[in-house]
Amino acid sequence: MSARRLPGGGTAARLTAFVAVLLAAFGSAWAVGAAAEPSSTSSGRDDEAMGSHGARSVHGGPGEQGGDRGHGTATDDGALPGLASTVDGYSIEPVSATLPAGDRVPFAFRVTDPAGHPVTSYTEAHEKELHLIVVRRDLSGFQHVHPELSADGTWTVDLALARAGSYRAYADVVPTDLGHNVVLGTDLDVAGDYAPVELPAPATTTTVDGSEVTLAGHPEAGAETRLSYTVSRDGRPVDDLQPYLGAYGHLVTIRDGDLAYLHTHPADEARDGETGGPDIEFMTTFPSPGTYRLFLDFQVRGEVRTAELTVEVGRH
Repeated sequence: MSARRLPGGGTAARLTAFVAVLLAAFGSAWAVGAAAEPSSTSSGRDDEAMGSHGARSVHGGPGEQGGDRGHGTATDDGALPGLASTVDGYSIEPVSATLPAGDRVPFAFRVTDPAGHPVTSYTEAHEKELHLIVVRRDLSGFQHVHPELSADGTWTVDLALARAGSYRAYADVVPTDLGHNVVLGTDLDVAGDYAPVELPAPATTTTVDGSEVTLAGHPEAGAETRLSYTVSRDGRPVDDLQPYLGAYGHLVTIRDGDLAYLHTHPADEARDGETGGPDIEFMTTFPSPGTYRLFLDFQVRGEVRTAELTVEVGRH
């Protein structure tokens, strides 16, 4: 840009005009930038409507949060767990994301730190260094397994992948250097002909290996909800539930559609040598209205069973 000579102006006049032009240009650029820059309070998709704390789970007891985010808690930016492969710089990296179909299929993966190095040090949470949850995208084929860690940071485990299709895998883990829980999600493709399974209708009772499981509660989006499971057998209450991973039950909730993930533990901790039941209570918050699939793990007579139910969550 050149400064032209203004009528009747000397050097001072020309300088004054030049500065005025610069200020006008700068002001226009600032106004455009301010209009284009997103507000720091804005959020992606429906996270704001859900609430940044909508996925908070209970650890130890109702309202006990402390410095532990818990399993399946919304991250600091309001993102829901399980939807991202990278959280706080930590990532899940499958050795291969395409697997053959089979009853015992080896699966290997690594968790890497912000520098891209495999993580080899973890803090135990509920008696394990890593909980791996796997489910097909139609919410069938649920698995909760615990891989083995090698010295080079590679996790390995056999998965039951008899049916072809797309699966979601969640690594629920506490890297020692990070100091809190993260849930890292990744997709797995199982080769073969895909036959989708229709999601079962909402229900409050189900039977698994002869045990009847009944769910009571009124889930509403955005409000803390008490969910109470009752386990019985042949019409009699089951009061000999055994501790499994430090609790009488573990509840994994996955939202139909995007497969957002919640992992909630009961308020009462279990101790070795003691038994519990027939009731298992959880306090949780569903982040949004919609359809959810609930997977309850519990242990009786040395065997872990999984009760599956579909629930519809309405607005608060």
